[in-house]
Amino acid sequence: MVEPAVSLLDPLTFEQQPARWHRRLGSALHGALPGWSAGLLGATIWGVCMGASAALRLTLEGWQTTESVREVVVLYAVGGAVGFVPGFMAAALLAGRRGPETRFAAFAVAMLFATIGFTTTIYAFQYRIYYAQWHDPVFTITWIIQFVFTTGGAVFQFVVTGMRLYFPIGFVALLAASLWFALRRR
Repeated sequence: MVEPAVSLLDPLTFEQQPARWHRRLGSALHGALPGWSAGLLGATIWGVCMGASAALRLTLEGWQTTESVREVVVLYAVGGAVGFVPGFMAAALLAGRRGPETRFAAFAVAMLFATIGFTTTIYAFQYRIYYAQWHDPVFTITWIIQFVFTTGGAVFQFVVTGMRLYFPIGFVALLAASLWFALRRR
């Protein structure tokens, strides 16, 4: 027996809710996943583009220490690579089967937030690891306050000083990838 197509928003009886909701959610998430080759290739290309964007900007600004440049480039490349698949999935879930304009916008927004979010998180972890040596013992009230403010400081510092490294290559890559996503066949 074939069940009729059901939307995620259709009302369900109490008995139907758990099983049908999980099935719908699982189906939606599975449909949003890129294939493994597209995910791996996309993450690699996206990571390289984000790393190249940081490298170009740092070179144009005249950074002298190659060790620092290398660390920042790796941070941006890893943040971009890790953020690609979640950004892709979010874009696919947001856009659904809508038109190219909606798919373009969904991908641009989702990839922007995923890339910046994962890169900021990695930066905050590094920042926290560095400053942990001066913090109180774990899970004390003072440690919690230090943890919250250190992490908040890292996020603020990244937003203020790190966002510029996404220009010019990162912005162009975002537009090109969004166009690719908008025009690709589902």
